[in-house]
Amino acid sequence: MTWFIDGADDDQMDLDDAVKALEGVAAVLKQLSSDQRRDLLDVLGEMAEAEAEPARREFLEAFPQDFGLIDES
Repeated sequence: MTWFIDGADDDQMDLDDAVKALEGVAAVLKQLSSDQRRDLLDVLGEMAEAEAEPARREFLEAFPQDFGLIDES
């Protein structure tokens, strides 16, 4: 879903709606427990490794940082 929203143009999705949707995803991810976060990071890593399309792979690799799954400490 976030891949579609991130790549959608104005004809596909209203910009304000896109921002709200991505903020909603980020808010849900922020509430994950440490175990859930670790599991999601593992899945995202596996998805990125298996992805043949370079742009989608780059998106998956950046997802943890872009959505606050990695502590910046």
